[in-house]
Amino acid sequence: MEKVVMNEMEMKRALTRLAYEIIEHHKGIEDIVLMGIATRGAPLAERLGKKIAEIEGPVLVESMNIEAYRDDMKYTDQRPENSSDLSGKKVILVDDVLYTGRSIRAAMDACMDRGRPAEISLAILVDRGHRELPIRPDYVGKNIPTSKQERVRVQIKEIDGKDAVTLS
Repeated sequence: MEKVVMNEMEMKRALTRLAYEIIEHHKGIEDIVLMGIATRGAPLAERLGKKIAEIEGPVLVESMNIEAYRDDMKYTDQRPENSSDLSGKKVILVDDVLYTGRSIRAAMDACMDRGRPAEISLAILVDRGHRELPIRPDYVGKNIPTSKQERVRVQIKEIDGKDAVTLS
């Protein structure tokens, strides 16, 4: 049985709040790069970038595929071509759900392959707990305490046809 824990409006409000928090924390948007982690982090980063643009001005939004950097999955050792140099940038990784932290560790490795960022921070729509690595989000849309048996499912309109976060 699925329980809706965030509907479309709640997701929109959370992204708006995240946009304001990012702007306030960085005292503007200078040198900020929103880096969406494929698959659902990328459209969330685009949305977050649009919110920030409405408030403060345009910000660079990119996406990255981290499969080649994962330590818990078997993929090719070939690393993807990097598109832009992140040296000196304030990179904000954007993803849908933070669980063990392994995806974020892989994303940080991918960022470091693209230069030496001034800083890397993390914006998450849903933090469900159960970390295996010492990773903590800087910006959180919603904390949802879960058991390891429960499944958090984020649906994004651009991919799934609707916006919702469910717990089953």
